[in-house]
Amino acid sequence: MKQEDVRESRPRRRGSGRRAVAVLATGAAIAGAAAIPAPARADVRAPAGVPAPADARVPGAHSGGGLARFYAQELRWKACTLGPDDQVGKELDKAGARCADVTVPLDYAEPGGRTIEIAISRLPATDRAHRIGTMILNGGGPGPALDMPPYMRGVMGEAGPRYDLVGMDPRALGRSARVDCGWPSGTWITSAGESRASFDRTVAFAKDLAGRCARTSADVLPHISTRNIARDMDIVRGALGERKVSYNGASYGTYLGSVYATMFPGRLDRAVLDSSVNPETWGPRLLGGTEVANDHALDGWADWTAKRNATYGLGGTRAEVLGTVREIIRASAREPLHVGRFKVDDGSVPLILFNNLGTDEEQARAEFATSVQVLKKAAEQGSAEPTKALEEELTFMLTGAESAYGSGQSAIVCGDGAASRDPEAYWREIQRNRPGSPVFAPLTHNINPCAFWPVRPAERPTEVGGHVPLLMVAATGDTRTDYPSNLALHRLLDGSRMITLPADVHAPYQRGYPNTCVNQKVNAYLATGHLPARDETCPPES
Repeated sequence: MKQEDVRESRPRRRGSGRRAVAVLATGAAIAGAAAIPAPARADVRAPAGVPAPADARVPGAHSGGGLARFYAQELRWKACTLGPDDQVGKELDKAGARCADVTVPLDYAEPGGRTIEIAISRLPATDRAHRIGTMILNGGGPGPALDMPPYMRGVMGEAGPRYDLVGMDPRALGRSARVDCGWPSGTWITSAGESRASFDRTVAFAKDLAGRCARTSADVLPHISTRNIARDMDIVRGALGERKVSYNGASYGTYLGSVYATMFPGRLDRAVLDSSVNPETWGPRLLGGTEVANDHALDGWADWTAKRNATYGLGGTRAEVLGTVREIIRASAREPLHVGRFKVDDGSVPLILFNNLGTDEEQARAEFATSVQVLKKAAEQGSAEPTKALEEELTFMLTGAESAYGSGQSAIVCGDGAASRDPEAYWREIQRNRPGSPVFAPLTHNINPCAFWPVRPAERPTEVGGHVPLLMVAATGDTRTDYPSNLALHRLLDGSRMITLPADVHAPYQRGYPNTCVNQKVNAYLATGHLPARDETCPPES
């Protein structure tokens, strides 16, 4: 998967020191929540001690015509490569992984009806003498996860070879009943910009995206949700012949993991949640509140850049660098910037900034500064040529090259919770928050396709909670799932332990962020199953 999770809006490839984690994860409580109420939640769990691994509220789950045939299915393992251009499949095959398709019901309330295929990959344990079991992986997004096993084996150190590592593309994404609405963009995230006219353009954009999904995918949208993905995950567990599975999830993957643990208690062995979503705020308004952490990270990047003014020419102080950023946004509001073949307006510039604040690592900060250099040149000289990284980012944002990524992601987010359908409610919320965060509040509080989604959520969200002894990793400056979100889930999961890292980074463990303390503590838990006696803090490394 090319991925970086909604919390950056574009996907990136995993690899060499810069793990990409999806952009979508949740932030702090939404300002103006009274105006845009969250839906009621349901605590819907599988009954403890019942051998049939199905949700207790699904009709037919325990009957002969229910789900038993799905759990008992025999998987047919095959090569992962689908064709000459399938880089993900080639990398999986090279690593020794095999792939399979798991049949699941499209509608769990009608298990005898239409079925879909869930794509999985499995990289077998190489230390068979000390094999611990199967671990299912999710890197966030929501986005595909089929590609994860080879990368995560490296991240997991000595524990990696002791697990069968399984990547699963969630329904609607990747190879699992992919939803592709033919969008002109790979993301639904955009800023409301500097004016009411800019906001009105984003309203039209969101409405168009939702309309495309109504025309192309109306038959499957009612059945796309995290609750159904959790049900798929349990069928995968059963089809693999495992009584329990371990789990390693980042960002959105922490929400999926916590929903699974609640719906199917007792079926998780060892679990790591890396940069956690607050279940109470997950849904269409999930970005609301994260502008605080993003402003903090932007300040940190501005300090770093000011010290290198001779290289980047963006300003010699934090205030000067931030002033340059604000002037770029204002210029893009007056007239879209010409960057190569792209026209970049005030709905897109803040998203570029947002996308580049997922970590405080040197390489990422330098790449960000170089991109801002290009935008500054375009604002001042009328046009500029993008760097390779910026070209890739703009292609994702402003063309339909990765329509399927944004389409499937929205199908899950909009399927998990209802959104206000009144554009004025969003505009009022933006205007309330704009003074405190003029760069990011118009993005984090903006309207999105869920306001026009053609179907309402089929179920209420899961009331996450219970005794779930697992290990959480949280960074104090996380710009995607901010630190209060991590604390909120920690309070809901009795028995959990948290490792805190003082850094501006999202998903530090899965990203491969350079912190020996975090990596050693997580991998020790995965190897031994022993949680720390108490919550701990890992000091940052210079």
